[in-house]
Amino acid sequence: MPMLLVKGSFQIKNTEPDGDTVGFVPTRHPDWNRVRGGLGLDLTNSCRGKLRLDAVDALETHYGPTSAPAHQPLPFAHAARDELLRWLGFTAVERAPGGERVVAASPESVPGWILTGGVDVHGRCVALAGRGALPEGTKSGQEVTVGVPLLRATVNHHLVAEGLAYPTFYSNLYEDLRRELTDVARQARDAGRGLWPDDVSTTGAKVTGLSSLTDDAVLVPKLFRRLFDYLALGEPSLSAFRAFLAGAADTYRILSSDTPRAQVRGLHHVVEVTGDHTVRMTVPVEDLVFTEA
Repeated sequence: MPMLLVKGSFQIKNTEPDGDTVGFVPTRHPDWNRVRGGLGLDLTNSCRGKLRLDAVDALETHYGPTSAPAHQPLPFAHAARDELLRWLGFTAVERAPGGERVVAASPESVPGWILTGGVDVHGRCVALAGRGALPEGTKSGQEVTVGVPLLRATVNHHLVAEGLAYPTFYSNLYEDLRRELTDVARQARDAGRGLWPDDVSTTGAKVTGLSSLTDDAVLVPKLFRRLFDYLALGEPSLSAFRAFLAGAADTYRILSSDTPRAQVRGLHHVVEVTGDHTVRMTVPVEDLVFTEA
């Protein structure tokens, strides 16, 4: 899979990194211009951009209105965040009291590289992320064919293999990389690593209010976000949740279906509500391949 390789450094001071987003600055700032859709990047004055880790979705540490952000169960959300920063090379991180914003980090930046296919609708660079020196035989600013061995050198692979984040696939990810991440996710699930012993995405979460989502249910983040947005409308019942999902913009393929290449619109096709309070996905998240917005 050809992706743009960019050398740079990870920087987190004055940001709110979570388990699948982190700040990155290219060694050569003009390399941002080489990224597909780079004009849509949201950059700081120091040319720091926000990375969204490709094929990875960690539990939310802050979601929704900035004045009152919500989160998923924090022990798992913070475990993914902390392992991401540790793996990249940060040895000490200080945060503002009671918040997620980093006010100091040691070291202030760590060297690394990214492999990116473009920018998402939120101005984030979607990327595989590696630490330290560039992969052997490569140089920054060139297109690199990404196979499984290179994928295994990234924190994306590491977080899924450790069971700290869900695999979440989009159609721009090549099949061999998707298969590898599916395999290591299932191995982590079978071994009971990370969040998997507590995951209720397919077994069912009893949702009686926002606190069910923020404190109790360990769910695929995409389903959490849809539930949060629905409950934020003031709906006390889940009776209309599937109708809400039908009106959302999620488009995807179901790999295990009889027509795996067919496009499906609306998560109501793979989400079930029973007894008005229990929500579950009818297929595992790695069975879905979403279309980029």
